[in-house]
Amino acid sequence: MAVLTLAYSAAAGAMTLALTTTYLAFRQRRHYQQRSDGLQADLEARDATLGELDTATSAFEEAFLALEGGEVRLVWGEEVLIACARALGLKSAKNADCANLVVKLLSESSDEAAAGLSELTERGKQCRFEVFAENRQALPVHGVTGLSMVVEGKTTGGTSWLRLAITGHKPSLSSGPFALLANQIPAPCAVMTRDARPVFANQAYLKALGVADLQEVINNSLSLDRGLDALVVEAGEQRLKRESFRWISVSGERRAFQLLAEPLNETYTAATLIDVTEAEESREILKRHAKAHDETLNALEDAVAIFGPERALNFHNLAFEKMWDLEPAWLAERPTHAEWLDRLRQKRKLPETGDYSSFKARELDFYGITQPAADEMWSLSDGRSIRLVRQPHPLGGLVIVFSDRTGELNLKAQFNSLIQVQKATLDQIGEVVCVYGTDGRLKLKNLEFDRFWRLRPEEKSHIVDFDGFAQMGQSLIPDKGFWNNLKGRITDIDPVLRAPQVGEIKLKDGRLAQWRTKPLPDTATLVVFSDVTATRELEEAISQRDAALSESARLKRDFVGNVSYELRTPLTTIVGYAELLKSKALLTDPRHQGYIDAIHTSAKELARGIDDVLDMALIDAGEMEIVPKAIKRRHVEVMIREHVEDLLNLRQLKLVIEGMGVNEAMVADPKRLVQMLGALTEYAARQANTGSTLVVSLSQEVSDLVMKVAYEGRGIPYHVQANIFDRFIGRERGGPGLALALVKALVELHKGIITLESDPHQGALFTIRLPQIDISQVPEDMPTPVIVKPKRRTKLAPK
Repeated sequence: MAVLTLAYSAAAGAMTLALTTTYLAFRQRRHYQQRSDGLQADLEARDATLGELDTATSAFEEAFLALEGGEVRLVWGEEVLIACARALGLKSAKNADCANLVVKLLSESSDEAAAGLSELTERGKQCRFEVFAENRQALPVHGVTGLSMVVEGKTTGGTSWLRLAITGHKPSLSSGPFALLANQIPAPCAVMTRDARPVFANQAYLKALGVADLQEVINNSLSLDRGLDALVVEAGEQRLKRESFRWISVSGERRAFQLLAEPLNETYTAATLIDVTEAEESREILKRHAKAHDETLNALEDAVAIFGPERALNFHNLAFEKMWDLEPAWLAERPTHAEWLDRLRQKRKLPETGDYSSFKARELDFYGITQPAADEMWSLSDGRSIRLVRQPHPLGGLVIVFSDRTGELNLKAQFNSLIQVQKATLDQIGEVVCVYGTDGRLKLKNLEFDRFWRLRPEEKSHIVDFDGFAQMGQSLIPDKGFWNNLKGRITDIDPVLRAPQVGEIKLKDGRLAQWRTKPLPDTATLVVFSDVTATRELEEAISQRDAALSESARLKRDFVGNVSYELRTPLTTIVGYAELLKSKALLTDPRHQGYIDAIHTSAKELARGIDDVLDMALIDAGEMEIVPKAIKRRHVEVMIREHVEDLLNLRQLKLVIEGMGVNEAMVADPKRLVQMLGALTEYAARQANTGSTLVVSLSQEVSDLVMKVAYEGRGIPYHVQANIFDRFIGRERGGPGLALALVKALVELHKGIITLESDPHQGALFTIRLPQIDISQVPEDMPTPVIVKPKRRTKLAPK
């Protein structure tokens, strides 16, 4: 029972569970059925919507791409994607990776596209750009090979969406009527994107680049000119037409182009190059001609002013500013002709006139002339004379040329005056002067011409022609060869034959005439005849007198030499016996000893005077030679002391020689140097105060040997100082005789100078300057002479 109950209970439970499960299953099924019906209805609605979207997308030719994680997936518009791929040049448009390739080609289509896609994928920034795709190798899509696409990109939910919309199917720009028309245009032209990439170019553009088709341009990124590219970019950015001028090398030739860039829409810009080389060259030639014209006018000394048809100043040269003293800034404002006249009137640079209005109106009336007006002279208040030349300008207006003729008129007056002075001067000349031109016609003659040739009034007309002059002159000079030679010098233009020449010829009346010919700068020839009869006679007399004087001088030299020689012989005997008497001490009487000393001294002075006379005679005859040698100071000192020792002892004088070392050398003729210093020292010893000191100084100053002799005592009177070295100032006139004249002559033979400084009451200073040469180039003088002085005899005491 329990088992049954349990079994019954179990069966009842199972039945209940089955019923419950069935019920629940039925309800669940009905719920799912209802849900399925709802989903089916929703699916059908969505299918309808998708169909409509598909229809709409097909109508608008769009494709949607999803960009996730670097991968590109086609969401919609497979046919549009294939069309875009073919237009972009993708050969295998059904490739599985077609979407990725299309996006890559889009990014390479332009800088704008690349930047937009980069911003979309990296930053999720919205982008929009247009692409024109043309591929000649692509298969036609809807019968065309070119597509215009608008690409838009947005990011939602971490996915970037890209919409490709075909905005138009266009016939290829490389074919069709537009291409045929564009290829007929000789000017290079192209359609470019905003970043200056060409999408179409006509044959002239391709020829200028040297390529066969546009694809080569695109593949190699060729550019006709960077300036054109910049102009296209500028026009695209500003949405304005831009123009420029550039020189561009085309086919190896430099050409000038007018560049035009005009936007066609937001994407494309038309670029046109108009060849203006010939116009530019013509413009440059015109500019150069105008510049050369202006420079030429500026180089003129005449002032030039050009007034335009509106009577304003269009051009003026620098001479115009200078002539009228006008400010450049005022002239740059292009004043009118009337304003210019008013300005000149203010500056008082117009001719003085009582009716300025009439004068001004008359000046302005010249604008109606058709031919050059007659020249006119303006006499200005500042003394200038201005010549005006007025003529109409080919482009309208008036050209005025101002020439300052003041100098010319003054020069003409001076020239006329000079001609009169020249004629008057020639008439006063004692020589016969005439000028003949190369045509043999007389151009000028003086009054002496008629007197010399003794012309009669009826013969003066014959000398106008040289042949008539020669025929007339044969009465005094019958030598026809002379006249033919003279005619050749006048009429022949050979410079050798026309060279200046001088000659003499004898006239039939006994006169001796000198003739001279000289070519003049104007090709004429100057012919001069001079009566030299008296001159030649005087020259002969002078020559005879000169010969007589030369003979007299020779006789004088011979006489002086002979007399000097005759005098030296007895003097030598006198000096010798006087020295013998002094040395032997034969005389015991002091008075007799004084006589002997006087005889000895006087004889030596007379001998020295004779030597001076002979030396002066040699100098006058030019026969004395200076032999420079290197002589040391000690040699000079010994010889000077020997020369004046007796005189120093007699007058109780002290001789001091200073300057230069005793072994220091100087360059001079030793004999003449001692002779000069000895003569000066002797003169100083005679004039010095008794018991005073004579100073002889030697020194080197730069390249001169300076020797000074100074003493204290009786100086040289002022009236004698100027002629102290003159040989003709003797002792009876207060002069030193011949000694100082000989010193000066010897100094001058050494190419030196001698000067004197003297106070009549204090003494004198003689200074000699001798130029020195390199001491190594002259031989050294003899060694110091040994002076053997005779022993003085001791006076004997009287017995």
